[in-house]
Amino acid sequence: MPAAPTPRPPSLTERTIEAVRDGIRNGTFVPGELYSVYQLADRLAVSRSPVREALLRLAETGMVTIEKNRGFRVVLPGARELAEIMAVRVALEVPAAAHAARRAGPQDREALEKEREAMQQAVLDGDEGTFLLHDQHLHGLLLNLAGNSRTIRIIANLRDATRLVGMSTIRTSRSLEEVYAEHLPILTAVEHSDAEAAARAMRRHLESTGKLLLRGAATENDDVDRLWEDYVG
Repeated sequence: MPAAPTPRPPSLTERTIEAVRDGIRNGTFVPGELYSVYQLADRLAVSRSPVREALLRLAETGMVTIEKNRGFRVVLPGARELAEIMAVRVALEVPAAAHAARRAGPQDREALEKEREAMQQAVLDGDEGTFLLHDQHLHGLLLNLAGNSRTIRIIANLRDATRLVGMSTIRTSRSLEEVYAEHLPILTAVEHSDAEAAARAMRRHLESTGKLLLRGAATENDDVDRLWEDYVG
């Protein structure tokens, strides 16, 4: 049996994208502030070409806007933008959960169980940061089971965009225990190879998260339920 190919190292553009995403997560890049392409290139010790390419790709996800000859800004998504983001997540993650239920083998279920246990421990410890990390890992495992690497990258970008609204709905709208509980029906369905139940549970989880995010970002002129119906359905 031929050996598996050696993974390709990330390109300069991909490294730049990840650096910007890390900066958004840790607060280095603040929504609305103007940042220089030249300074970012110098900071990462790369030429301006991969930085420009990275910013163009991030702009496609809505995470940044580019101002010609000036630089770029991180975009704080509003309720309408969040509705668009959640529409994409529902379209991709709901069928992915169904695929995961059909395809998961013993090793896959073991990996999912480890993430569940880590999330449960984070709930007991009251550790929001660790909980969110394993939440992301669990969603990544489900997406990976669906077998589409592009989907994983798209969802990672969209999750980063929603973080700008306030990191998460935890504390402000629901507890760690409540978020943890929303994941259990998804995992139970995967454990029993029940694709339809996995899809339903994932949709309920994303709808709960999405509507809370929309309410957190909505202005007095935004009708959250109407936005959800118009964009997600």
